[in-house]
Amino acid sequence: MEKKKRIVIALGGNALGNTLPEQQLAVRTTAKAIVDLIEEGYEVIVTHGNGPQVGMINSAMIALTHEDSSQPNTPLSVCVAMSQAYIGYDLQNALREELSNRAITSIPVVTMITQVRVEEQDPAFQTPTKPIGKFMTATQAEEVARKYQYIMKEDAGRGYRRVVASPRPVEIIEIDTIRTMVNSGNLVIACGGGGIPVTRHGRHLQGASAVIDKDFASCLLAKELDADSLVILTAVEKVAINFGRENETWLDRLSVKEAEAYLAQGHFASGSMLPKVQAAIDFTSSKSNRTAIITLLEKSREAIQGKTGTVFYT
Repeated sequence: MEKKKRIVIALGGNALGNTLPEQQLAVRTTAKAIVDLIEEGYEVIVTHGNGPQVGMINSAMIALTHEDSSQPNTPLSVCVAMSQAYIGYDLQNALREELSNRAITSIPVVTMITQVRVEEQDPAFQTPTKPIGKFMTATQAEEVARKYQYIMKEDAGRGYRRVVASPRPVEIIEIDTIRTMVNSGNLVIACGGGGIPVTRHGRHLQGASAVIDKDFASCLLAKELDADSLVILTAVEKVAINFGRENETWLDRLSVKEAEAYLAQGHFASGSMLPKVQAAIDFTSSKSNRTAIITLLEKSREAIQGKTGTVFYT
């Protein structure tokens, strides 16, 4: 029997919605797209972001401390863990239901609460840039900064938000368990929200006040699982250069060299397409015959068939 091609799919925010009701609706569509690929004969591993969700959980935990002064503030790493379970709960149930609807009963679905190690010396900790949580007035931001030692920054005239570090992932702590589950035929959801950020201190893993970019974590997971393809799903069908300008050009295929040249020219926005392109380059160049694809969720099957999306190759 021919070995199935292994694909890591990194779900963007549009696959999950921004609120609990939106998420419960969104995961149904997401599940259909993922099970389409399973029916095509691919072995799929799922990762996802947690942007709105982790901010919502963090805000809820802050509200709790205001209501009950005996409640300590909840570390961001714990909020990430909560988001993994909260999203995984809806996503795995939607996938299980969709598999059952298509009479596929041989694939168990599981969410792996995943810790991802970062380096304590990562320069990202010195210059936090990742905004999370709700917008606040200057007065509210000053109070939160004083009470919780948060770093607050003004965000494009819309108010103040907390910013946290976004260090690079260097090790997936539960990788052996994830690999065993995948090799046993499970449909695994792992590295949610980029993983729970931890630093190693001897035998102890300590949660870090950070949010890991899910595209970089997905790239690391795909390499560790020896995947054939990394599929990064986002809000556009293809990658573009000169995005939003008169000479905007959508790209069907990108060699690693071409992509690196466009990076150097500053074509991709940080916090948006930049990490996706960087992750795609990293994975594609890590081993021969690996490809990365950036596209829309609803176009994922067509993209893997080579009909759309931006394909990265060596």
